[in-house]
Amino acid sequence: QENLGNLEVEGRSGGGLVTVTLTGKGALKGLKIDPSLFKEDDVEVLEDLIVAAHADAKAKVESEMQAKMSEMTAGLPLPPGMKFPF
Repeated sequence: QENLGNLEVEGRSGGGLVTVTLTGKGALKGLKIDPSLFKEDDVEVLEDLIVAAHADAKAKVESEMQAKMSEMTAGLPLPPGMKFPF
């Protein structure tokens, strides 16, 4: 679990126009927005891109956590369908 706290994952949307950085525990650590998105008529697009980038980063964190848990539990007999974390 200590390693997960040090993990940082980036999620991107809009072809990299918005980048979100999350920690392994899912905390938002950073947000980068391309200056081209700072137009009054693009507010809704920007909001959608931030949400999409966050979702991308969150999915990557969950994938990394699952991979690390699989490494740690390799060889442990678990009932079918049971996954870590519970």
